[in-house]
Amino acid sequence: MTLRKFLATAAFSAVAVTGSGFPIRAAEPAPTPVAPAAIYTFGTLRAAKPDEAKAKSEHYLKSVGKFDAASFEKVWAKESRSVFDRTVESLALANPEVESLLKTAKNFDAAAPAELPKFLTDEKADAFFKANIATAYAKSLSAKRVYEEALDALKAVLPEQVVDPATYYFYKAVSEHALIQKEQAVGSIVRLLDDVADAPDRYKMVATLMFFDMQNWSADAKDLANIGRLMDNSGRRLDLARGGQKTQDIQKKIVFRLDEKIKELENQAKGKGSGNGGSCPDGKGDQQGNNAQQGNNPAGDGYVGGVAGEGKIDDKKLKKLAEEWGKLPAAERAKAITEITRDLPPKFKPMIEEYFKSLNKLHNVQP
Repeated sequence: MTLRKFLATAAFSAVAVTGSGFPIRAAEPAPTPVAPAAIYTFGTLRAAKPDEAKAKSEHYLKSVGKFDAASFEKVWAKESRSVFDRTVESLALANPEVESLLKTAKNFDAAAPAELPKFLTDEKADAFFKANIATAYAKSLSAKRVYEEALDALKAVLPEQVVDPATYYFYKAVSEHALIQKEQAVGSIVRLLDDVADAPDRYKMVATLMFFDMQNWSADAKDLANIGRLMDNSGRRLDLARGGQKTQDIQKKIVFRLDEKIKELENQAKGKGSGNGGSCPDGKGDQQGNNAQQGNNPAGDGYVGGVAGEGKIDDKKLKKLAEEWGKLPAAERAKAITEITRDLPPKFKPMIEEYFKSLNKLHNVQP
């Protein structure tokens, strides 16, 4: 049975892995089904043979007037290297800038690229050259966790033009999985496992693990594991010195979802359950209760940087706190974190503390 058929039948309903102790949530809504198998043909893609890849590479170099027989044969004499690597190295002989680009992409100390190389967006560029260079470029960026540009590079080319389509689909799935693009990642994994006839076992094993990992992703945006993935993505972007608007948008989403989750837990603690989906409570009784609490503390000294005492959080103040984090004195930041994490269940504290560590990086402040 192909993975595509498996997805269309069992995986998107209730799946239980017997004897493993890891049941997949049966109560979650079924994900969007994968496109029907008729769109694809099983096993239609496979890696190019050495002679075929070499001939195509030679043809390209000659077509652009950059063929140097000695240099070309030296590359293809390295039989210990993969066909894909030799193809990429020989194609790079056509352009020193491309060769430099690939070296920079492999360099872990080099800054992440701000945009795609121009040749990848050039519709007139040779399809074979562009597809193989783009895949090599994406592979190197993915190793550095620069998933956004890796994915953009792969989307700009056709896998049918790559001498190793398994590498194309594997790193596409890795990037989509890391960027929490579940539907797209599942589609790439399906193509890898069902449509690439000779995909390496190491790719298939990791792809299968990614697939089953995503089946356990909750559909609830407030699920702590989902919030944790957002935090990981935010931290990754900060590590890459990408503290711009996109990262700030992720940070705001984290604050919002954490706030919703905390409100949901507070409602459950009050015996109200989560019937309102974790949204802000609007009952008059709650308002009266808050007024009574304020009456016992007219000075409002339970608030620190917008955070109420006893682990209760004001959503508007919390968002304001995140926005003004870099301007707060160190003592006030530390006190705010203490108030936020106080009285919360222990398993929530590391996630919230990690979020504020990310804010420290974003605003370049010492904790």
